[in-house]
Amino acid sequence: MTTQPTTATTKGLATGTLGLWGSTVIGLASTAPVYSLVATLGFVVVAVGAQAPIAFILAFIPMLFIAFAYRELNNAVPDCGTTFTWGTKAFGPWVGWMGGWGVAVAGMVVLANLAQIAGIYFWTLIGDGSLAENPVVVTATGVVFIAAMTYVSWRGVEIGERLQNVLLAVQYLVLAAFVVATLWQFFDGTAPNPTPFDLAWFNPLGFTEWSGFTEAVLLALFIYWGWDTCLALNEETKDPRRTPGRAALLTTVILLGTYVSVTVAAMMYAGVGEDGVGLANLDNADDVFLALKDGVFGPFGWLLVVAVLISAVSSTQTTILPTARGTLAMAAYKALPARFQAVHPRYRTPSFSTLVMGVVASLYYIVMTLISDNILQDSILSLGLAIAFYYAITGYACVWYFRRDLFSSGRNLVTRGILPLLGALMLTFAFVQSAIDMFDVDYGYTVLLGVGGTFVVGIGALAVGVLLMLLWFVMPASRPFFRGESLNRDTEVLVPDEPITYPRSVDGGI
Repeated sequence: MTTQPTTATTKGLATGTLGLWGSTVIGLASTAPVYSLVATLGFVVVAVGAQAPIAFILAFIPMLFIAFAYRELNNAVPDCGTTFTWGTKAFGPWVGWMGGWGVAVAGMVVLANLAQIAGIYFWTLIGDGSLAENPVVVTATGVVFIAAMTYVSWRGVEIGERLQNVLLAVQYLVLAAFVVATLWQFFDGTAPNPTPFDLAWFNPLGFTEWSGFTEAVLLALFIYWGWDTCLALNEETKDPRRTPGRAALLTTVILLGTYVSVTVAAMMYAGVGEDGVGLANLDNADDVFLALKDGVFGPFGWLLVVAVLISAVSSTQTTILPTARGTLAMAAYKALPARFQAVHPRYRTPSFSTLVMGVVASLYYIVMTLISDNILQDSILSLGLAIAFYYAITGYACVWYFRRDLFSSGRNLVTRGILPLLGALMLTFAFVQSAIDMFDVDYGYTVLLGVGGTFVVGIGALAVGVLLMLLWFVMPASRPFFRGESLNRDTEVLVPDEPITYPRSVDGGI
C-alpha cells in the first residue's frame, strides 16, 4: 500500500455550483442535438433506409451501458479527471494517461468542426449567404466563436450554465416546432412525400446489409457523444457523488427520445427516397434540414439555420469544459506540468487549461484549413475512434475497479459488471470496425501513405498521445505519477499541497 499525504486541499474549483438540472442541460448542450442530427440523419438513412430509427436506438445501447459505468465510478471517485483518473486507478498510469489523451484529442478535433459549422451558418444568415463559401471569412469567424466560448468557460460554470439554458431552450423549441410542422403537413396531405408510420422501422432484424448496419450504428454513435461533460463537472455540483451520474443517464434518455422522434417525423414528411427532399438523396445528406427548412417552415425557414448555429456555438463552450478539467486533474496528479493545475482565484475555473484548450483548438483549425480542408474533414470523420477509445477504457475500468465486490449483490453485478463490460465490448468492436473501414482508400476525402486519410489521422492522433506520454515520462516531475505514488487506487479525490515529496510505492498501489 502507498502512504498517503496527510495535508491536502481540494482542486480549487467552484464546488456546489450545479444541480441536477444544470448538469443535465450542460450534458445535452455538449451533444449539440440539432447539429448532430443535421450532420448524421441523412447519411444514416442512406446507409439503412427506413431502419434509421432502430439504428439510433441500437447506437444508444452502448452509450447507456457506459453511462452506468460513469455513474458507478463517479459515485466512488467523483474526480473531474473522469476517464484519466478512473483508468489510472484501475489499470495504472499508462492506460490512465492515454484515456485522458483520448478525451483531449476528441475535444480538440470537434472544436474545429463546430467552429467551422458556426462560421458557415452565421454567414448563411447574412446577406445573400455567399460569404459562407469564403474559407478565410468562415475560418476567422470560427476562431472568434472559439475565443468567445473560451472566455465564457474561463469566467465560470455559473455564467456558462445560464447561457446554456437559453441556447438549449432555443434548440429544443425549434426541434419541437419541426416535429409538429412535419406531422401536421403529413396528416393534412401537404407533405411532399407522405410516408405512413410503420412499426417495421423499429425491427432490429430488418437490416438487409451488414455493412450498412455497422455504418449506420457507428454514425449514430457520434450524435450521442458529449453527455459525459456533466461528469467532468462532478466536483462543481451540489452532490458530486450522485448528481453527475443521474444527469448522465437522464441526458442519454432525453437524447434517445429526441433523435428517434425527429427521425420518425422527418421520414413521415419526406420519405426515404433518393430524389427531391427524400432523406436518402445524397445531394442533401450532409444537411437534411437545409433541404427541408423552406418546405417545413416556409418564410421562417431561417429558424432551422439559427438552431444549427446555436447548437454549434453552444457545444463549442461545453466541449471546452471537460477537456480543461481533464488536464487540470492530470496536472494535479503529476501527469502533466504543474502549470495546467492553475485555478483562477476569483472565477475558480481551470484558467490555464481552459485558455490552452481554446488556443490549441484555434491553431489546429487554422492549420488544418490552410493545409487542406479535406484533411480537416477526415479528422472529423475519424473522431469516432477517439470517442470509442476512451469510452471503452471507462467501461473496462469500471469492471476492474469494482472487481472485488461485483458478486456482493445483484445490483453491483449488473451496474458495475455486466452493463459496463457489454458497453466496453461494443465500443471496442466499433473502434476496430471503424479502423478497418477507414483504412480503405475510398473512405473519407484523402489518401495518405497509401491508405485512407481518415485512418492515418485517427490512429495518428492516438499515436501522438503515446509520444507525448513518453516525453513526459522522461521528465523528473512525472516520476510520482508513473511510479503510482501521486495517483493510485487508494488516492483520495484531493490535490496534495506543494511541495510534497511522495513516498516510493512498494507495489504501485494498483
